[in-house]
Amino acid sequence: MTKNVYWSPLIIILLLLALVVAISQLVIKKSDQTPLQQATDASHQKHYEWRMVTTWPKGLPGLGLAAENFARIVEQSSAGRLKVKVYGAGDLVPALGVFDAVSSGSVEMGHGAGYYWKGKIPASPFFTSVPFGMNAQEMNGWLFYGGGLELYREAYAPFNLMPFPAGNTGVQMAGWFNKEINNIADIKGTKMRIPGLAGEVWNRAGGVAVNIPGGELYTALQTGVIDATEWVGPYNDLALGFHQVAKYYYYPGWHEPGPTLELLVNKEAFESLPADLQSIVETTARAINQDMLDEYTARNNAALKTLISEHGVQLKQLPKEVLAELRKHADEMYSEFAQKDPFFAKVYENYREFADQAAQYHDISEQAYYQAN
Repeated sequence: MTKNVYWSPLIIILLLLALVVAISQLVIKKSDQTPLQQATDASHQKHYEWRMVTTWPKGLPGLGLAAENFARIVEQSSAGRLKVKVYGAGDLVPALGVFDAVSSGSVEMGHGAGYYWKGKIPASPFFTSVPFGMNAQEMNGWLFYGGGLELYREAYAPFNLMPFPAGNTGVQMAGWFNKEINNIADIKGTKMRIPGLAGEVWNRAGGVAVNIPGGELYTALQTGVIDATEWVGPYNDLALGFHQVAKYYYYPGWHEPGPTLELLVNKEAFESLPADLQSIVETTARAINQDMLDEYTARNNAALKTLISEHGVQLKQLPKEVLAELRKHADEMYSEFAQKDPFFAKVYENYREFADQAAQYHDISEQAYYQAN
């Protein structure tokens, strides 16, 4: 015979209160999480597979490998939650089709250089490099601490793009020539691959500027489509074999003293990522930005020695009077373009002000140190 269990109203009330308290503690614990924690919890299981197109031949030392390194680090840092497949120039889109592909959302990311898009954004070359502009150290200072990045993103926002600095080669070489440049007259009629605002300066000096992707330069120089080309510097130029089709190698790189490469991200795609993956993309881009500069600093001199000692390349300095004439044309160009385009003027003013301040200090720091040795 079983006994009936009697539950007093008091016991029932106490049990119900205990249950309510337990549920409340779970709710409070959840509500105490930060927005980042809540977003991470909600999306931690979601994986993203993105595509990156580039303006460089796949696997090209320095430029091309930067994109590969970015993809590798992002995948490792995100524990595989964000995977990026890299395509070289021409694999999915033409080299100079990167901007439009990312802007339209056809792909999520691209790696290239801002001065390729000056037809769409006249001020875009400032975010790569401009004639007689800032070097790599100064560019990084301007972009990250001088207002440059804010202007950069303002310029690209109408195109549904988020740009990130993502590489720098340091001061480049002036380029490869099939004839000597002894005076400004030698530039006249010379067809040279030289993009950005430097191409405008070259035209004003009497040359003929053309813009050809890097993967096509060897053949163009070999067949006489162009008489000269600039690319990057010894590390890349040796890999592309320009010493086989041109005799004279000129310096200094007046046209690109601090060329910053860019990571382009489709804005909608970027905003679809949880906050932690957005941070991984931004942090990795900055790491790649510095890593590329370190790599070129380490590799260029050895490559130059190989070009000279093993391949008989003739290293030459551009005459001072040629540089002075090019600089005069550059200054005139900046003034004219600023008068025509208010945003160009806005960027140029900010850029020039920072450059002047950096140069004043570098006169008694880097410059003085070099002169002392």
